[in-house]
Amino acid sequence: MKELISKQMRSNFKHLLDIDNLTSNDISKLLENSSVMLEVINRDIKKVPTLRGKTIITLFYESSTRTRVSFEQAGKILSADVINITTSTSSTQKGESLYDTALTLQAMKPDILVIRHPHSGAPHFLANHIETSVINAGDGTHAHPTQTLLDLFTIKKQLGSIENKKVTIVGDIRYSRVARSNIWGLVKMGANVTLCAPSTLIHKKTFGPCIESENHPFNMVQIESDLLKAINGADVIMPLRLQKERQAHGHLPTLREYSRRYGISNSKMAHANPEAIVMHPGPMNEGVEIDPDVAHGRQSVIEDQVTNGVAIRMALLHSISSGNIMTPETSN
Repeated sequence: MKELISKQMRSNFKHLLDIDNLTSNDISKLLENSSVMLEVINRDIKKVPTLRGKTIITLFYESSTRTRVSFEQAGKILSADVINITTSTSSTQKGESLYDTALTLQAMKPDILVIRHPHSGAPHFLANHIETSVINAGDGTHAHPTQTLLDLFTIKKQLGSIENKKVTIVGDIRYSRVARSNIWGLVKMGANVTLCAPSTLIHKKTFGPCIESENHPFNMVQIESDLLKAINGADVIMPLRLQKERQAHGHLPTLREYSRRYGISNSKMAHANPEAIVMHPGPMNEGVEIDPDVAHGRQSVIEDQVTNGVAIRMALLHSISSGNIMTPETSN
């Protein structure tokens, strides 16, 4: 029994700051554990005592629905006490710094702090200065690791595996933390990744100082500006939310032009694998990066992503709380 558990564990799992901190074995185990958690979600009584007595604080400096609510639901299903803090009602409105806010929260002895912040690196800063475990729920244009984990889980659940699947990510690569983390995760798990966007929305320098390394995931992906070529034979198509505010930077001509060339429509989907799935990290700009018929069509698994997000975050909260990635006990 001890030997079995040792193979399932990943020791010293205190924080989740980005996907590059995880090995492929770590990711595989988290996805496996998420299947267990998904079974809990599908029960009539969605409650297990796994994290009873634990306290989770969510601290969001940016608006969020899916991520914040799914962390809250995940914690409550596992019987943890969950405290949600939004900066519009916190002392940050009075000028309190992120560091001082974190120290104040740490004094309340929480077990896990889940943070979303507009500045890249904020979760890493906190992990280096407080004792509480930190989960990155999205930081600036840098990373969104839990979104990547739920995306990987969805692909595996829908297609049976991730390895050798062709995944095409379309859209605002330059500013997307989802794209960055997904590139790391998909490459680690053996997928073939293609990025498709206007040249103004793909910028190598934004992927980090180690971009020149041959082992950097960005150097293992294909870049294609022609959407039909990019999705030809694709197993997974993932349009990203077009951040309309970026138009002020002159990266795009018009939304109509962008939608015509890069929006995912049924006619363009005909070039993909017939059994291809369509994913989206949300929220969607329907009629811009994705047509409503595709977003809510037969090949869309966008609603499944939301459900899977709760399961992934349940598995993650359990693993970080225990300090190891191991199979959870979910009996009532």
